[in-house]
Amino acid sequence: MKVRQSYAEITATQRRLLKQKEQADALADDWYKRAQLALSKGEESLAKEALSRRQQQTEQAEGLQIQIDMQAQAVDKLYEGMQALEAKILESKAKKEQMIARARTAQSTQKVNDMLGGITGKTSMDAFNRMEEKVEALEASAEVSAEMGSMVDGKALPGSSGGSIESQFKMLEASSSVDQELEEMKKMLGSTSSASKKDDIDDELERLKREAGL
Repeated sequence: MKVRQSYAEITATQRRLLKQKEQADALADDWYKRAQLALSKGEESLAKEALSRRQQQTEQAEGLQIQIDMQAQAVDKLYEGMQALEAKILESKAKKEQMIARARTAQSTQKVNDMLGGITGKTSMDAFNRMEEKVEALEASAEVSAEMGSMVDGKALPGSSGGSIESQFKMLEASSSVDQELEEMKKMLGSTSSASKKDDIDDELERLKREAGL
């Protein structure tokens, strides 16, 4: 803003110098015309005075032109410097935004690294291992409970898988053994019942013989 203010002030000064030069040139032209008029009327001394005044205005205009040229060079340099300064300012702003973005990225990365470091420590890993052991124990208990709950009186509940294939075969073998033993008991009981009936008949026959006197 200061550079722009200086540029505006120098530009305004240059414009004032240009107006002053234009006025000096105009007065020099007027004095030249007056000198011509006086000479035409035979007033040589008056014409000479007019030319002298014209010379003063011409010299003043030339001095103003020198100042104008110097001001123009200064304005050009100041303008170039202002453009370079604005470019530097824009570059600085861009770098500032980049630095802010990099700082935010670095902070986020550091937070993530800190979080990762917190869960990879020995204490945290031990906690995860203990948690895994508890989960495995719960899964084993649930599996056993499911197998026990699926059995009633040695039979699988409807809709239940009845345990593993090995346990199903063991159940079938045990059932066959029980059935075989049951059949054997039935045979034994049948034989005992027939023998008992034969003994009763013999006893009755002996009693009748005694009553008849035989």
